[in-house]
Amino acid sequence: MESKLSRKEAINEFKARKVLQGVFAVRCTATGRVWVSSSRNLDATRTGLWFMLRNGSHINRALQAEWNAQGEETFQYESLETLDEDLSPMAASDLLKQKKRDWLGRLQAQAL
Repeated sequence: MESKLSRKEAINEFKARKVLQGVFAVRCTATGRVWVSSSRNLDATRTGLWFMLRNGSHINRALQAEWNAQGEETFQYESLETLDEDLSPMAASDLLKQKKRDWLGRLQAQAL
């Protein structure tokens, strides 16, 4: 009985967690190249991104080629900026686009 209760508590905690949305960068420490994008779920994006790269299936060919050439250990995922949680979905979408453009210019990065 206790395991069912703790499972339910874990599920409720998972559902109640705050999902961070914002702008992130992927850096290759070996070459200094940087890619920037935005996401409505920064944690899930990192997981999905690394999965695609490990499997050689990322749609950004330049990033995939760099990953294949340099190896996973030379790559870093970095959250650059997060948005306030109480933004409306429409406002968040527009702000994510603007922030992505700003960071692309600031870091002289490639779009992801």
